[in-house]
Amino acid sequence: MRDTKGDTACRIALRMSWWVDDFAAFGKNVAHGGCACQSVLMARLQAGSALNANNGRMKSVRHVEVVDRPLDLGAMLGAMRDDHAGAVVTFSGDVRNHDHGKSVQRLTYEAHPSAEQVLREVADSIAAEFDLIALAVAHRVGELAVGDAALIAIVSSAHRDVAFAACTALVDRTKELLPVWKHQVFADGTDEWVNCA
Repeated sequence: MRDTKGDTACRIALRMSWWVDDFAAFGKNVAHGGCACQSVLMARLQAGSALNANNGRMKSVRHVEVVDRPLDLGAMLGAMRDDHAGAVVTFSGDVRNHDHGKSVQRLTYEAHPSAEQVLREVADSIAAEFDLIALAVAHRVGELAVGDAALIAIVSSAHRDVAFAACTALVDRTKELLPVWKHQVFADGTDEWVNCA
């Protein structure tokens, strides 16, 4: 039987780890108990070592930002161009006009001040985990209209299977760990806050 309490505790500890500086000490002092997020933390620790070796950036991570302006898919794709890439996978998470059976009028994203650093660390962990040529990810904050892109994730690799898997992991991990909150306003006058992207 799965230890869901252990998983929850580890997710909380992992999220808290985004705000501590000593990655190695954190990794040695958290008891994982085999929970699902252990691999995420270990990838993050590996990414931390690679960061130090690459002057603060994973070489394959080309673009990371959290901004209050429209996301520029064209510019992000331009930054990804590389003749070594055999596959480029792009994801655009757009504001839809409905949620929970209700019509959505608009929504606002609010971010913790650490959001861009967290997103960079998520990107670095994916770059350390997969054999990528390039990676770009951006999340928008502020007020968005229906149809606006809230999250763009792009990865390239020599082969499509790696690119698809890495893009899926990048989107999932961003949604799980990014300290961003969504405030949705519905056509019926009700609203709701949702944790993370």
